[in-house]
Amino acid sequence: MIAPGLIAEILGLGASVRTVGQLESAVSAGLPKRALERLSARLYVDRREANAYKFKVVPQATWKRRTRRLSVDESERTERLARVLAAAEYVWDDRDLAREWMSKPHRELEDQAPLEVARTELGARRVESLLEKLFFGLPV
Repeated sequence: MIAPGLIAEILGLGASVRTVGQLESAVSAGLPKRALERLSARLYVDRREANAYKFKVVPQATWKRRTRRLSVDESERTERLARVLAAAEYVWDDRDLAREWMSKPHRELEDQAPLEVARTELGARRVESLLEKLFFGLPV
């Protein structure tokens, strides 16, 4: 399991989030909009690609209506993607390699990119399982 502090760092939640309970509380209260912006910027170097991905998580019209915080559902999706990214960064031990791996199709994921598969909870579990196999050197 990836440390909640790593997920919080990706989301820009600060050092106050160190436990799963604290992370759960932050998600339940609704993450700040900037958390999704930070996640998207970490996933994509190009600003336009980052914005386009952000709107896959929260539709653009909904994004504009949000004042400061995401809904609980949007926060859960954002946290899930940050969790998968944190796992990829841990496995690859390099942000750029993790970003590249997340965006390339993988045969174990039916030739879909891990980033797209992880948009659902079951998909995220599949990606995390794949990352675990890679980390431990198991056949993939």
